[in-house]
Amino acid sequence: MKEIVLTLFLITYVALLVLPKWRSYVAVAMAVVFVAMGVVGFCDVWTTAINWNVILMIAGTMIVVSLFIESKMPALLADLIIEKAPNVKWAIIMLALFAGIISAFVDNVATVLIVAPIALTIAKRINISPISAIIAISVSANLQGFATLVGDTTSIMLGGIANMSFIDFFWIQGKPGPFFVVEAGALMSVIVMLIIFRKQKTPIEIHDRVKVTDYVPTALLLGIVALLVVASFIPNKPDITNGLITMGVGLIALVYQAFKTKSIKQTVAVIKEIDFHTLALLAGLFVLIHGISEVGIIDDIAAFFLNVGQGNKFVIYTLVVFVSVGLSAFIDNIPYVATMLPVMATISASMGINPLLLYFGLLSGATLGGNLTPIGASANIAGIGLLRKNGHEVKLTDFLKIGVPMTIAAVLTGYALLWLLWA
Repeated sequence: MKEIVLTLFLITYVALLVLPKWRSYVAVAMAVVFVAMGVVGFCDVWTTAINWNVILMIAGTMIVVSLFIESKMPALLADLIIEKAPNVKWAIIMLALFAGIISAFVDNVATVLIVAPIALTIAKRINISPISAIIAISVSANLQGFATLVGDTTSIMLGGIANMSFIDFFWIQGKPGPFFVVEAGALMSVIVMLIIFRKQKTPIEIHDRVKVTDYVPTALLLGIVALLVVASFIPNKPDITNGLITMGVGLIALVYQAFKTKSIKQTVAVIKEIDFHTLALLAGLFVLIHGISEVGIIDDIAAFFLNVGQGNKFVIYTLVVFVSVGLSAFIDNIPYVATMLPVMATISASMGINPLLLYFGLLSGATLGGNLTPIGASANIAGIGLLRKNGHEVKLTDFLKIGVPMTIAAVLTGYALLWLLWA
């Protein structure tokens, strides 16, 4: 049975790579096969396999973020930042950093779609190519996804398996959490951008600020953060607490939208902003991973890492980080992280070490590694797609000369800091 399950899982993984538009259907279909084979019990699908806390957190955040973007608050914030920039170099760097800050709380792709059009407008006003600026914005957005609990799907998954609260991403077990490691990497990436854009000294001005149409979505997004912080201090709370909080605020946002617009059509349009394909993909993956765990494949993968690393903590940590960087440069990090998180737990238990070292190393490598190639992260694909739509074709070298040095700087910084803090 184990060989059959492993073969089916590998087939699924290949299909996820070669059929990106059909990923959700592939994952759900194979999950159904696992249930039909008896690898995963039908009741287990709904009670233990699917992490409903993760599903609800993602869905609720998507609802609020869609209204936040529609309110034009992010665009106003970007205008305010650019007003402080003396020239193009600093405008690009400040926009990239702004994208990173937004991305710590908002989906990476949404962040690019918020900030990149501002860079396009600036480029048109002063008649320069927007390619380098939008690549920097996309890479920076992807760098910051690991900073907070709600910053990225993979962070939400980590919070689920490690039982981490919103506060834990800032301070956990008496030590700095992922947020400070990510920000250290971001600071190193600023040094790289200062070198890359050193010749971009054209002055820049913003004449007309964007006007915010509605402040309620901003309050709701801040409300999610505040409630998650408060929930962090509740002892023995149910595992689904964060999901219920986030989805609850999402439902409030829908009710507000319905009363504000008095239009069912516009309210339904907000519901459609939920990426149901991603939710279905995750649900299917949760079932598949539960299945391979049940038959012992997770233990086998962990044993492989232990064997290659010969039980040496530093070697295994290094393997986890840089294998994750290499793989996520070409494959989507959601299925990879979903598969490897349980492996990290097994390795940590076998070696008697703090699992956070390997959890954080995995997320750091998988998140940052996507910036090594144009196809390694959804944010990069979105940025390049926006450029192509506006008549700018991006060469591989255009991306590599920005993505590679920024990634190397952030990865090495995170790799060293995580080891110093958690080894």
